[in-house]
Formats: sequence, structure tokens, C-alpha cells
Amino acid sequence: MMNFFNNCTALITGASSGLGEEFCHQLAPHASQLVLVARRNDRLESLATHLRNLHPALDVRVFAADLTLPDRRHALADWLNDEDINVDFLVNNAGLGDHGHFDSSDWDRVQNMLDLNITSLTHLTHLLVQGMIVNGRAAILNVSSVAGFFPLPQMAVYSATKAYVTSFSEALAMELRPKGITVTALCPGPVPTEFFETATRPGDEDKASHFQTVPAFVVSPQEAVRAGLEAVVRERARVVPGPLLAAAVAVALMVPFCIIRRILAIRSAKL
Repeated sequence: MMNFFNNCTALITGASSGLGEEFCHQLAPHASQLVLVARRNDRLESLATHLRNLHPALDVRVFAADLTLPDRRHALADWLNDEDINVDFLVNNAGLGDHGHFDSSDWDRVQNMLDLNITSLTHLTHLLVQGMIVNGRAAILNVSSVAGFFPLPQMAVYSATKAYVTSFSEALAMELRPKGITVTALCPGPVPTEFFETATRPGDEDKASHFQTVPAFVVSPQEAVRAGLEAVVRERARVVPGPLLAAAVAVALMVPFCIIRRILAIRSAKL
């Protein structure tokens, strides 16, 4: 099944840790070239060295960038053009979360979340998609979240950004399929990565455990990434990793929203 990715050139954002790093590991045995993008250059270089040692034939490139900044997104696109790198698999993985009441949120953090989760993902896709169409068969995988299916109290902005990512991906999947481009939204639930720590506000560290209240719904980074890549191969527009979580989401989406709203409000009041 992974033959779909043989000799591809994949660009992974947020590649320095978590799901991004796992995408690199799972794609490395198949791709001919990986482009790793994240803010932390030291982590990128360390990962690149590790991948080159494991896969000597693999060409690994590194581009350090804060993708919340428009000029860095343009710089990335210009660098790809200058280096004659033709991306045929784009993994929009970079994202930021925030947990807590909206009225007490830090606006700079909210702005960064909007810029990274929505604007950056959309802009980078726009910058690269024309080249992907010209090159022929290609794929885009956008990392969303099950949070995008429901308006979550105390994660209001984050869940709204992921609702955008899922909707945007679904629409693009319909637009681009006739042009040979597969678009998939990967919608994981709880995954043990750095996300939970970075989404927790200073002073609220004791609340981080609330992110993972249903152990049966937790999937490993390996499982989440594998599900995403398999969905790309199968040309699925959306996938929820983990059979139990996928079933729970399917059932929840059939429940009248007035009931869902009440359940979420009660749960939020207990946190």
C-alpha cells in the first residue's frame, strides 16, 4: 500500500516533533526526498541527520521557519523553486492549541493559533498546489482533529480552527480530485505528543490530564500517522484514527446538537 509514496518528494510542516516527526519516519523508507519545516532548526538538523543515517539514499532538506509569518511562507516557496524541489506530497501538520476560557486567553497566543492553524495552512497550500497540479498525481494531507467536529468549551478557538481545516480539506478534495490531487483531513483524538503541554496555559499544568480522559480513545503517534497515510492511499477525504473513537464520533454526529451542547456544557463545568 505504501507504494503510493515511492520516490515522492514530501514536505512536512511541524516536522521537529510529534506527528510531524512520525510522518518523517514513516515516509523515509519510501520517499526519495523529504523537506522538513519547523521553527526549531536544531531539532530539524538532528532529525535530518538521523534520517540520513538510517536511509543513506534519502535526500533530506531542512528549512527553519516560523510559518505564522507570511514572509517566511513566501521564502519557503521561493527556496523550493530555487532548489528545483517539486513537492508532490504536502503534509500540513504544524498547529497550535490553547486550553482555557476565551475571556482569559492571551490574544497574542490566540492570534498565533489562527495564523498557524488556518492562515498558514491555507497559504502554503495555495503557494504549492499549482505546481502539484502541473506535476501530475500528488496528495495533500491536512492534520485536523476530532475537536473540529464539535464546538468545545475551553478550547473554543482551537476547535473552530480545526473545523475550518476539516471543511477546507473536504471542499478541496472535491475540487482537486479531477485534477489528480488527493486531499485528506486526518482527524485524530488524543495523541501523546507535546501538544498537551504546549496547549496548557502557565499555572494550569495540573489540568493537562483532562485532555486525555478516555484512555480507549488515545492512539499512538505511529497509529495516527499510519491511518493518515493509508487514507491518502485510499483517496479518503477524512479519517479518524482508532476504531473506537471513529465509531464514537460517527454516533455523536447523529445525535441532535441540542443534546451535544448540553453534554459539553456539563463536562466543561466540571473541569
